[in-house]
Amino acid sequence: MSSTFFTWLRSPAAREYFFSTHFWGPVANWGLPLAALSDLAKDEEVISGTMTTALACYSMVFMRFAWRVQPRNYLLFACHATNATAQSIQDIRFVNYWHMGGREKKLEAEAAKEGAVTQAVKAAVEAKKSEA
Repeated sequence: MSSTFFTWLRSPAAREYFFSTHFWGPVANWGLPLAALSDLAKDEEVISGTMTTALACYSMVFMRFAWRVQPRNYLLFACHATNATAQSIQDIRFVNYWHMGGREKKLEAEAAKEGAVTQAVKAAVEAKKSEA
């Protein structure tokens, strides 16, 4: 199997593929899904619902294009499938945060959480009370 692949790599067909837009277009396009995947770790507060929805729809349309074009462009299809998935997850996070009570739960959790300074002040007040 690998020898067949390496034989193909040395062939003119491989050079033709690697020097075509069927290869370099999707490679350049991988910036979108990589950025979307890195955004999954960011706070929901910064998600733009309209932009995320637009990018998900864009990727779904071009996923179909990559499948329908002859010859099929599997690299472009994989790129847009990854982006559509990541953008859909971002959309779900956006809706959950802004419309399903996620923001309120986060604000309540932050309000209930005491910081280290507040704990130190309370400990000092308790220590002073126990001394007196």
